[in-house]
Amino acid sequence: MSQLFTKTSKTAPSDEMAKNAQLLIQAGYVHKTMAGVYSYTPLGLRVLENIKRIVREEMNAIDSQELIMSSLQRKELWTETGRWDDELVDVWFKSHLQDGTEVGFGWTHEEPIIELLRNYLKSYKDLPISVYQFQNKLRNELRAKSGIMRGREFVMKDMYSVHATREDLDVYYEAVIAAYKRCYDRLGIGQDTYVTFASGGAFTKFSHEFQTICEAGEDYVYLHRGKNIAVNEEVIDEAVAELGVDRNELEKVKTAEVGNIFNFGTQKSEEMKLVFTGEDGQQHYAYMGSYGIGITRVMGVIVEKFADEKGLVWTENIAPFKLQLVAIGERGSELANQLYSTLMKAGVEVLYDDRAERPGVKFADAELMGMPWRVTISDRGIDSGEFELTSRQSGETVTKNYDELVAFFVD
Repeated sequence: MSQLFTKTSKTAPSDEMAKNAQLLIQAGYVHKTMAGVYSYTPLGLRVLENIKRIVREEMNAIDSQELIMSSLQRKELWTETGRWDDELVDVWFKSHLQDGTEVGFGWTHEEPIIELLRNYLKSYKDLPISVYQFQNKLRNELRAKSGIMRGREFVMKDMYSVHATREDLDVYYEAVIAAYKRCYDRLGIGQDTYVTFASGGAFTKFSHEFQTICEAGEDYVYLHRGKNIAVNEEVIDEAVAELGVDRNELEKVKTAEVGNIFNFGTQKSEEMKLVFTGEDGQQHYAYMGSYGIGITRVMGVIVEKFADEKGLVWTENIAPFKLQLVAIGERGSELANQLYSTLMKAGVEVLYDDRAERPGVKFADAELMGMPWRVTISDRGIDSGEFELTSRQSGETVTKNYDELVAFFVD
């Protein structure tokens, strides 16, 4: 920690209303650039990369391939679908090149991926195709008051699949839903995350959202826990009729959207002439789906759900480090150096508080920063042969000797 780029702060920023941003700034994970725009420090980036790793593994498991597309987008591409129009899409950031050419900054990538596919999709033998990316999106949101849960710039995983038949798309769509559920389970929010019937907005008539129960969220969802049905408030009347449930059976809860998927059918392909030659030798429009997960939004939701009055609480799957090692006293520091070296060589990620600070400061920082475990190596512990192991989630402390500590993290 003596070499850590950022430092903790004793006070939360006064100009930030959202708990997630307050704590992340105070603990040194993010820096606020302006309303709705944040920079991520090495600590924050480690969390984001761990979230991305989980999502990447699950997307790869359903045979999607990672790529990266430009965030700078041509006007002509978007006029093909009418979505350059600010009346239809009101979140564009737009500018001009030096030669006067109008350009936009990517808020989504359906149109660009179709343009890319037009170069590679020729025959039914090329299908199905699934590709995804992690990229900073830029949206000119009217409101940006929920910290990293609703930013004007944010990291998103967006994936696009293309199919020869409606049936093949439907099968893959369900596979994506299952993959998303696995993501949220591994991120620690699966039990409170529901597949939700929703409006398609600027995308299509209907979509499915993944909504996590969260008091800091901006949405309301109607749940039928027994039937595992969830409906967004904005489409409740129409959806209830289609789903065949009584509105009185539904429970209204506050939620935050952590993912959104769309089944376009051939709508996008017809708008942009994405065709392939079928087995019959004829030209056919491709079937397409679009699937998004807000990486930075998920990080904010996790903070909101699990943080307590002392600070952040990370699960082991996404924590920047598995444990925070606190050294107290001269002999404690010597043994802590040894433990640090042993654990690092074993591949255990450790944040070592080697600073010349009072124990109370070190403990307070450990609680604020939220690593899953805290290990305290002190002179007093050396005398007794027992050292403290504290769970950040439960707050419980147990004692272990040196060998037991090593075995706890390495085995």
